[in-house]
Amino acid sequence: MRRRRRFRSPSWTASLTWKSAVFLTVMCCTLAALLGVLVHTAVTRQTVEHAREKALARLEVVTDAYEAGEPLPRGSGIDPPGLPGSLRALAAGGERGTVVADGPHRPGDPDGQGGPAMWAAGPADGRALATWTDYSHSARTIGGLDRAIIGSSLLAIAATLLFGLFAVGRVTRRLHQSARVARRISAGDLDARVNDPRTARPVRAQDEVAIVAGALDTMASTLQRKLQTEQRFTADVAHELRTPLTGLSAAAELLPPGRPAELVRDRVKAMRALTEDLLEISRLDARTEQVDLAVHDLAPIAERVVRASGTDTEVRVSGAARVETDRRRLERVIGNLVANAHRHGARPVVLSVDGAVVTVTDHGPGFPAYLLDGGPQRFRTDGAGKGHGLGLTIALGQAQVIGARLDFGSAPDGGALARLTLPEYVRLDDGDSDANPGGDRGRRGPDDPDGSTRNGPHTS
Repeated sequence: MRRRRRFRSPSWTASLTWKSAVFLTVMCCTLAALLGVLVHTAVTRQTVEHAREKALARLEVVTDAYEAGEPLPRGSGIDPPGLPGSLRALAAGGERGTVVADGPHRPGDPDGQGGPAMWAAGPADGRALATWTDYSHSARTIGGLDRAIIGSSLLAIAATLLFGLFAVGRVTRRLHQSARVARRISAGDLDARVNDPRTARPVRAQDEVAIVAGALDTMASTLQRKLQTEQRFTADVAHELRTPLTGLSAAAELLPPGRPAELVRDRVKAMRALTEDLLEISRLDARTEQVDLAVHDLAPIAERVVRASGTDTEVRVSGAARVETDRRRLERVIGNLVANAHRHGARPVVLSVDGAVVTVTDHGPGFPAYLLDGGPQRFRTDGAGKGHGLGLTIALGQAQVIGARLDFGSAPDGGALARLTLPEYVRLDDGDSDANPGGDRGRRGPDDPDGSTRNGPHTS
């Protein structure tokens, strides 16, 4: 049984401008049609009534002439040719009536019939005494009125639609501006503001868009103040802990050998590592980190990090590339990914280098759902091993500083997968080098498949 494909309208039909245009067009057409019908009906009724009164008055004159035995005026007669059958039957029945129909034959008419006429007939010795008047002028008047109604309706619809789209466009542009600012804030730019002019002067009346823009600016300011307070608190706490931890570390070295001394030194070491991580995170949050870019071979860096970690990690290299990056920060990112895989995953842990992409996989339970949905969170870890949940946070922050992209997912054969995509170093060919003796070079970033370059140091 074949499933019927569900029709999906184009994405642009969901815009407020398109919906407003359709609404305005439908309403204008409906209003124009209603007014046109009312005007046409009223004018037609008035024109027909006037022609009917004129035809009945002429019928009175014709009837008086017939009863007096005088010759009938021109445009009248007994059972004249062309008299509509319905009116003939009405007159034969002893009643008077009028009807608009084709007039009698006129010499020179190619179709054998005259133009529209207003017929009036009455009884005359069992026959129909009829007269007719020219109705072509009234018909042309009504036709001209209809054309004028259609033309003016089209002009009114076009003018209303243009004005409505202009007014709606101003509103949608302000909404798009608020949406762009909201996306910038969600991306970490807490200095972004809408700054709608209607919110700057409280004396001016504010519409709903201005109210939303003002609420968004207020929310961004409040969020910025709270985050800055938390960042200062984290930095101050970590800085203040360094001095007592240094003294505590020196005192722990003076303890006599034994299990208690080993436990104290281990806890002091963990506290010092946590303090250094907190200081690093505070610097990343403040966005004051400066990168030292240089061109490096990616494979040796990855192998050196694995050797320094002292872990049983398999390294696979296939088509490694040269990258322009900060080596210290890159080593920090790769080291944190390898350490996290051993701490929370299961063996074998594999580090793969393919071009400018470094992938770390393990065969444990995989990343938790919250991390895959929203990224790593500080001081939260669902693994069974030790850890304070800052390793992946630092790795993500340092990756952003060096212009790389760090993605988290699930390995095809089970376990966690972390993929680091670095900006690849690109050197122009010899021909370009001759044309540019300055030695132009560029970086192909993870989001630049077309090879567009990013020159100059990257500052977070």
